[in-house]
Amino acid sequence: MPAPLPTFDNLRIAVIGLGYVGLPLAVAFARHWPTTGFDIDADRVEALKAGHDQTREIEADALASATDLALTAREADLAGCNVFIVTVPTPIDEAKRPDLGPLLAASATVGRALHEGGVVIFESTVYPGATEDDCVPVIERESGLHLNRDFHAGYSPERINPGDPARRLENILKVTSGSTPEAAAFVDALYRRIISAGTHLAPSIRVAEAAKVIENTQRDLNIALVNELALIFHRLGIDTGDVLAAAATKWNFQPFRPGLVGGHCIGVDPYYLTHKAQQVGYHPEVILSGRRINDGMGAHVAGRVVKLMTRRGIHPGTARVLVLGLAFKENCPDLRNTRIVDVVEELRSYGADVDVHDPWVAADEARAKYGIVLIDAPPAGSYDAIVLAVGHGEFLAAGVDAIRALGKAQSVLFDVKHLLPREAVDDRL
Repeated sequence: MPAPLPTFDNLRIAVIGLGYVGLPLAVAFARHWPTTGFDIDADRVEALKAGHDQTREIEADALASATDLALTAREADLAGCNVFIVTVPTPIDEAKRPDLGPLLAASATVGRALHEGGVVIFESTVYPGATEDDCVPVIERESGLHLNRDFHAGYSPERINPGDPARRLENILKVTSGSTPEAAAFVDALYRRIISAGTHLAPSIRVAEAAKVIENTQRDLNIALVNELALIFHRLGIDTGDVLAAAATKWNFQPFRPGLVGGHCIGVDPYYLTHKAQQVGYHPEVILSGRRINDGMGAHVAGRVVKLMTRRGIHPGTARVLVLGLAFKENCPDLRNTRIVDVVEELRSYGADVDVHDPWVAADEARAKYGIVLIDAPPAGSYDAIVLAVGHGEFLAAGVDAIRALGKAQSVLFDVKHLLPREAVDDRL
């Protein structure tokens, strides 16, 4: 006889991982039940206790009002919880293979705290089968319990969009699933308490895992197509933005734009799917081709900037270049897998002296992750080239004249994000 599921009047929830995904989730659940937010980064926990969220996803007053939320870096504080929600990162390694290290470590942590009748729900993006084939065995080993007899599992993929003030946790429809029909119903009902947009109950954990991993794979491929079109149109001497504006007049044209594809999702998730595909004997061609195109766009941007400088008699080896933006997307401090570093490294390979300015990014994090020393205030009239790489609101508000004023008289301005009028820039992607 399976252990009974928890009842909603005796829930004690633990959220494992307090990043972009876990913190908003913990705050939301704490409005309904006692919730423990756990993170192995003690400094992160202390900052949150002081009301400071470095991700800028949760304001200080929202943290202060979450009176039923206990924040901790002590594993012992997970004792007594009966629902565990895992929201740790799932990165790739240098060979672009899935790195399940954080996920398996979190599974072990949960296993040591889990008691009979508990429920473990994963939100981290994985390939189909990872929850039941990779994570559950770790939980069983650490707890001595068995899935669907002593404890239950679920999967509800995160859909957080960092830096988006309109699409928040509560108003994004949530996919749910469980290891048994009863567990699935429990997981679905649990999320329906906090998600006003509603839920979609998938027929299995593997279906929910697959749905998540293709969401970003599809977007990655769509951007790869437009990036390839941009490469073609550049050789033809046609402005890509003009082509897209004309094509968008057709009712069913999809409005994707060229760009640098980074972040913890779009630039990573496809490798989880291709890894699993290769494990079962299928070599994915379209997905990996799209990845190659997108991973090469940083070098392409740098090469175009160098050619622009050369045409104006500016030697790249003695040039000073300013890159505006380092985060992987606009109005967000997240540096994970940012492809702006490819632009910076490629420009430096030509001998250019490159400064990087980003008002959203923590300078110590940029230095620790990429060895890039951010500058606070770019000096006016100092640069031979300016690359507008990220569409932060501050850059848009400054306008083209203020950005141009940072360069020398003959400097070039390259607009990666199509933020400025076409006639105001020297080139754009």
